[in-house]
Amino acid sequence: MIEVKTRGELQAMRAAGLVVAATLAAVRERARAGVSTAELDELAEQTIRDAGAVPSFKGYHGFPASICASVNEQIVHGIPAKEQVLAEGDLISVDCGAILDGWHGDSAVTLAIGEVSEKDLALSAATEAAMWAGIEAVRAGNRLTDISYAVQTAAEKAGRDDGHAYGMILEYGGHGIGRQMHMEPFLPNVGKPGKGPRLKPGMALAVEPMLTGGEGETLELDDGWTVVTADGSRAAHWEHTVAITEDGPWVLTAPEEA
Repeated sequence: MIEVKTRGELQAMRAAGLVVAATLAAVRERARAGVSTAELDELAEQTIRDAGAVPSFKGYHGFPASICASVNEQIVHGIPAKEQVLAEGDLISVDCGAILDGWHGDSAVTLAIGEVSEKDLALSAATEAAMWAGIEAVRAGNRLTDISYAVQTAAEKAGRDDGHAYGMILEYGGHGIGRQMHMEPFLPNVGKPGKGPRLKPGMALAVEPMLTGGEGETLELDDGWTVVTADGSRAAHWEHTVAITEDGPWVLTAPEEA
């Protein structure tokens, strides 16, 4: 079910991952009140193409942009627009993918625009912590749902620590990645441990939890892409592309200094 890659192929994926990391860094620098999500998309596409890569998302099943820009109650797959101008206190999740020499990198961050509520900061921090917990489980000898269990357990712990249970998104999750952006298997963000295929060196997975400040129910907007919380609560989304090596997880989309 999960493609096994050579060390050289993983290094090629790392190169694509560095393009994604640089692109998200540029978007992070630009994202502030008064900037439209369309401007962020233009910046992302230019950064990707300047690196000799191609945006993974643009044209993917008809998606019209190079990033997904999901603001506030939007969970994933938000379409950038000139009319969507960021405001003080917004929370935006930016998902970005790039193809370099035929290999994909895929990563997402949640950014606070100006002064954001403590509740929203905690939501983003809980989601990021759940991602890193999942990444720690991307190890040879583990099974696929050991990652799911790690994500779920970390999210639930964060909820207890914060005194507010977070909504878990069940319909969307991580995935295999390589010469295609979405490959087998689907990686759920909840589940019992010890299920699914055994993880081996050379495999690569995108680990991407999404949490909400309310319930976990979702709705898809009429644009056929944007997924929002059914109760209007805010959402956060974090993602990294991770390879399994003999020495443990290798985060292919981490910045070069990380």
